[in-house]
Amino acid sequence: MQGFPSPPTGFAVKKSKILSQLAVPDATYTDLSPKGSVDEGIRHLIAEINAVEGLVTTSSCAGRVSVFIEGRKTAGSDEGGDAQLAGVGGKGGGGNWLFVSHDPVEENDAWIRRLDLADEADVSAGSAGRRLIHFKFEPMILHVLAASPSHAQLVLSCALQAGLRESGAVNLIASRDDPVMPMVAVRSMGLTLESLIGQQVGEKRQQLVSVQHLRTLMSVANERFVENTKRIARFQHALNATKQPPPLKKNAEGQVWEDAAARRERKRAEGLRRKAKMQKDKPSPMEDTHEPVATDSLPL
Repeated sequence: MQGFPSPPTGFAVKKSKILSQLAVPDATYTDLSPKGSVDEGIRHLIAEINAVEGLVTTSSCAGRVSVFIEGRKTAGSDEGGDAQLAGVGGKGGGGNWLFVSHDPVEENDAWIRRLDLADEADVSAGSAGRRLIHFKFEPMILHVLAASPSHAQLVLSCALQAGLRESGAVNLIASRDDPVMPMVAVRSMGLTLESLIGQQVGEKRQQLVSVQHLRTLMSVANERFVENTKRIARFQHALNATKQPPPLKKNAEGQVWEDAAARRERKRAEGLRRKAKMQKDKPSPMEDTHEPVATDSLPL
């Protein structure tokens, strides 16, 4: 890209490794996401980002709606003190996904039946050892490694234009041996939706909200999928626009606009061309072709 510094060697090595992993066929590719592969909805976007010399994606999610059951927060009587327990957000400790979709979901209650929740009237009053069940919508998030602060600023500018206002960059300070290679998070957390919908006590999952409430949650999530897709498209369009030469500015008469310095240079060049043309077209001095007249032959 014109005007950007060349990527350092360390960046080129990291990018090459990441691209080699993405080049693995879908049948054998796996990652740490619940889906285990790159989301179809942003494959083209990731390819376009990775085609830029100074950028490479390190993780991504196109957006998803999910139902997640927290891990255990207390150890069982038969477990030692080293048992893994869930943190405040419920991750770890045996937490797992009950439902995940990266696309809008048909509102026909099939997804609700898959949760296998007992009716809310059967909810146990006790809370000891319970594991909460969360409904979540999460919009697109991308992590992009940039070869320089200039490359990072390019990504952030495109993200903000697209309405991804919670985007930001980290790793902005260089170490003694390594150049600055910022990590940019492209995201729009304002679209996030989360609600508690149930709990699990022992082996029994129990519903804490009505079926109508569950339907409303999914309806809202589907609406946010639509907006999420629009923002992805705007970000992709803004990124593509940076690869094109800027449009020429024109004045009120439709002529190409130029600043004062450019106008002076143009006028000087035009003056030199006119001067050269005038010198070329100027006729040569005429030579005197009259024979001299002898003075002694003139009549007295």
